[in-house]
Amino acid sequence: MSVKIRLQRHGKKGKPFYWIVAADARSKRDGRYLEKLGVYNPNTNPATIDLNLDQAVTWLHNGAQPTDTARAILSYKGALMKHHLDGGVRKGALTQEQADAKLAKWLEEKANKVTAKTEGLSKAKADAKAKSLKAEKAASEKRAAAAVEAAKEEVAEEVAEVEAPEAAAEVEAPAVEETATEVVAEEAPVAEEPAAEVAAEEAPAADEAPAAEEANEETEA
Repeated sequence: MSVKIRLQRHGKKGKPFYWIVAADARSKRDGRYLEKLGVYNPNTNPATIDLNLDQAVTWLHNGAQPTDTARAILSYKGALMKHHLDGGVRKGALTQEQADAKLAKWLEEKANKVTAKTEGLSKAKADAKAKSLKAEKAASEKRAAAAVEAAKEEVAEEVAEVEAPEAAAEVEAPAVEETATEVVAEEAPVAEEPAAEVAAEEAPAADEAPAAEEANEETEA
């Protein structure tokens, strides 16, 4: 019987997670399996992987063939490294203690990389949040300043509306005075003109009196 180490899909639509299983190669992907080896959840960053390392290595020793995705997961968790080191121990290339030390060192380096990545993601997330808050604060301050300016303009318009009638009244008062002055100026000569005309009419009467006297003198003569 050919055994494969592969993923079996679970979870809801759009949010899948997978079981890592050892199953008969002839069974369906989500069908019966021989043993559950772990869980793989790609919905987190970094992905969450829970693997029974010893059982996975045992199946590898027994000839189980992992699929491409399962191989990447096994390599990520050190199962392939342990399988390789155990092969060296069987051949006598190194002792079990040396193999365990190498595996522990490799796992520690891998854990440090994962931790560094997690910290980097957390820092990037915090920086993005701080930047977003800063931008939101700047936008809020800008809106507040615009509101203050709008209020000032509104107050200025109200003051202008209140002052406009007073200015109009001040402008109309001199106009009334000027009109009265013009009326008086126009009426004053009208009163003087008849007196001048009367004087002009009476003047010839005085000139005519000597002429009448001369006529009387000539008659007497």
